[in-house]
Amino acid sequence: MVQSKAPTVAAYLKELPSDRRKEIAAVRRMVRAHLPKGYRETMRYGMIAYEVPLTLFAETYNGLPLCYAALAAQKHRNTLYLMGPYTRPAQLTALKKAFATAGKRLNMGQSCIHFKTADDLPLDGLGRIVAGVTPDEYVRRYKAARAASTRSRAKKR
Repeated sequence: MVQSKAPTVAAYLKELPSDRRKEIAAVRRMVRAHLPKGYRETMRYGMIAYEVPLTLFAETYNGLPLCYAALAAQKHRNTLYLMGPYTRPAQLTALKKAFATAGKRLNMGQSCIHFKTADDLPLDGLGRIVAGVTPDEYVRRYKAARAASTRSRAKKR
């Protein structure tokens, strides 16, 4: 599937072929069941996104809400994006352990986990990872990373 122009999650799901919709819906249920209070589900960049609303934190580098997780049906696979393991080594370790314990193969980029079906994923372990970072903690990490980046750029001058 090419990048969606669907304005809502319901419209996005409706435009997916039934087999892809089933898999995306299963992973979406897991994310929504474990997502800490304060994140908002929306469409962003042509995929389902779970964000820190601007009403909670508006000082982002691009003026858009901070994305914590996202879910997409792409051309040849489905992808779950998780910023927690990308920004927190302990969560990355837990993610790898969840896959190993479940006997499943982890197909991962920096912040993305690729899968064909929900059965390819250790949904319980992923649920714990999704639940592991509150919006407040995520904003604190973001601010710390931005401050470190600013200090690093200042030293190079």
